[in-house]
Amino acid sequence: MRAPRPRSRPLPAPPRTTTALATSVLIALSAVTALAGPAPAADRAATVEVATAAQLKTALAAAAPGDTIHLADGTYTGNFKATRATTAAARITLTGSANAVLTAGGGYGIHLNGASYWTVRGVTVRGGQKGIMVDSAKGVVVEGVVVHDLDMEGVHFRNSSTDGILRDSRIYDTGNDGRGMGEGVYVGTANTLSDRSDGIQILRNVIGPDVGGENVDIKEGTTGARVIGNTFDGGGLTGANYDDSWVDVKGNGVLVENNTGRGTTNDGYQTHTQQSGWGCGTVFRGNRSDLTGASGSTRLAINVANDAAGCRTTVYGSNTVTGGRGLTNVPVTP
Repeated sequence: MRAPRPRSRPLPAPPRTTTALATSVLIALSAVTALAGPAPAADRAATVEVATAAQLKTALAAAAPGDTIHLADGTYTGNFKATRATTAAARITLTGSANAVLTAGGGYGIHLNGASYWTVRGVTVRGGQKGIMVDSAKGVVVEGVVVHDLDMEGVHFRNSSTDGILRDSRIYDTGNDGRGMGEGVYVGTANTLSDRSDGIQILRNVIGPDVGGENVDIKEGTTGARVIGNTFDGGGLTGANYDDSWVDVKGNGVLVENNTGRGTTNDGYQTHTQQSGWGCGTVFRGNRSDLTGASGSTRLAINVANDAAGCRTTVYGSNTVTGGRGLTNVPVTP
């Protein structure tokens, strides 16, 4: 009888090569990336270096969410416009030092037209009709800029531009066309209620002198503006369009707080009702007014034109005044 043949054992599998392992890892990573989706816009953002007016116009037109456009020091002549809207999570930033000077022979220095969630930082804007115009845009931030030498206003939030911020900036020498329409900061549009430029914040700016209108003018139709921590100089008020105060409030629900003003022709702060139901609900708190040298008819730190029932203005005792005829013409809240 023949002995049984031993059963053969299967040979072990050959070892995987380094190349095969790498391929497997890449496949696995690709699968994870596909599941995770595309990288956020902020991760794909670019910094675009700009040194000429032509390059700036190209960069503004081509800007993508999260991008930063950085201006080299120098003079950029022309009218510059941005129209690309982005999101709060991927802001587009236009930035440079005060020595990066945008100068226009007419029109607007910078026009953010529908360009929601842009930031304009650090640059100087001079010449032209208006300095920085914000139209139909949400969440625009203008910070650390210098705006001067303009025919009309310095910074204007218009056409229902909401939740914008102007902060830590310097505005002077506006209204040079002689028509008395050179406000430092202008919110909304006169004689209409359709411009709902709501929630605008004007914070810690230095405005004036030589501003040919009010330092800040808040129009009827707008709600919820905040004017906080600014320094106003009314040297340059013309009176051509009833501008005889640093701040004129015609919108609703406005807070005016911790500002310092000097150099007015008449009052420090005013409220007016240009259209029924507007110019109501303003709160004044902690403002310091120096009316020395004022020669107008009322000469009050806070002159309230309408304090009827349903349209009250609150003036706190923390407001102070030097010179003039007194603090206010309405009862003071302790």
